[in-house]
Amino acid sequence: MNLNFPFKKKTEDSKPQQSRKREWLNALVFALVASTLIRGLIFSAYAIPSGSMEGTLLTGDYLFVSKMSYGARMPFTPVQNPFLESTITKYQIKTYWDGIHLPYFRLPGLTEIKKGDIVVFNKPEEADPSYDRPVDVRTNLIKRCQATPGDVLSILNGQVFVNGKAAPNAEKAQTSYHVVTDGNTINPEIFDDMGIEIIGQEDLSSYTMIIPTASLSEFKGYSYIKKVTPVIDPAGHFDAEIFPHNEKYKWNMDNFGPLTLPKKGMTISLNESSLILYRRAIELYEHNRVDTAGNDILINGKKADHYTFKMDYYWMMGDNRHNSLDSRFWGYVPEDHVIGKAMITWLSIDSAENLLHKVRWNRVLKPIR
Repeated sequence: MNLNFPFKKKTEDSKPQQSRKREWLNALVFALVASTLIRGLIFSAYAIPSGSMEGTLLTGDYLFVSKMSYGARMPFTPVQNPFLESTITKYQIKTYWDGIHLPYFRLPGLTEIKKGDIVVFNKPEEADPSYDRPVDVRTNLIKRCQATPGDVLSILNGQVFVNGKAAPNAEKAQTSYHVVTDGNTINPEIFDDMGIEIIGQEDLSSYTMIIPTASLSEFKGYSYIKKVTPVIDPAGHFDAEIFPHNEKYKWNMDNFGPLTLPKKGMTISLNESSLILYRRAIELYEHNRVDTAGNDILINGKKADHYTFKMDYYWMMGDNRHNSLDSRFWGYVPEDHVIGKAMITWLSIDSAENLLHKVRWNRVLKPIR
């Protein structure tokens, strides 16, 4: 007896096959999701565009930045293109949509920010309302942490002090000097070999130069160098560009403080002097409305004689002390602006060299300290 069934087992050949376009689309979506997760949670690549960290980091260095070290920060602005700058072209076209704004949240990290760490963070200055940019699409900066929450920071004649003790200077830190020569022309190759940059010349024998610490002794030894003295803005000279931009505090980039860094849970008394120092944090970073009425200080419309901070704050400075816009200019860095820790230089390009010598091979895969 033969039984004929109306169905039969499908063979491999009868399975629907994906089109080439569908395969490419699936692969593209997978790569996009995987790279976004890696970039958002584990590490990202950044480039050094300026000389504020020379000679520790050079213009043209490409870095891997660990987001796991301090804990990955979840996006404030989830709808954005993670592979482009926040604005592109001369017309400042946005690559994000700020219609959705999420609260600050950070995953647990492997460690905390320590003094001496080289940190990537969003530019605090762009918290000003005139910029109108969410935290995570503000300009990325890289500096060295000099002080952590609760520390008392001072700068005396260019030397940073933390809690009354001189902070270690970076091994390859550099600053500016006034140089007097015998008037003879200096071979330009000397400047290239020693990493010296001329930033000003008063006459045939007087210069202002940025000189790396490691080159200073050798440079002083040349017979045509008559005098080398550090350029120091004297104590008591008020520089309006320096935080907190108020003549009550006559501070400058070489003589500054003392200033106590805000710490989560720390309570301060509110008065005219303390408000000058901490209003920016209370108002712009911790999102309160601050007003004054006569001698009274109002927080969100209520009279207040004290304030308790909700976040930790850090002090970041460039190793190239006289060529760095840093915390001395815009104040402390809130914890929600921190992106990650700079770990390794994976590539370094010298744009001034020819094609055969563009890559600085001695900096490839170099750990950052």
